[in-house]
Amino acid sequence: MQFPKFCGCDTCRGDVFVYTLNRLSPHYVSTREGEVITAINLDTDQEKAKLDVVLLEGFRKVAAAPRCGTKPVTL
Repeated sequence: MQFPKFCGCDTCRGDVFVYTLNRLSPHYVSTREGEVITAINLDTDQEKAKLDVVLLEGFRKVAAAPRCGTKPVTL
């Protein structure tokens, strides 16, 4: 996906990731070494569509009120 009006700086991209991850169901597993891994299940078209919808919403929200100081835009 490309959004030419979206700032795209590290802060804005991070905000979109945080927004998206906070709205998806968590799926955590741990390894024998004690690491925690997060997995997103994209096996079905429904799961892929849900991810796309939440990402688009995140892009719109962050673009409308960027924390980095960039001028807000409407996507």
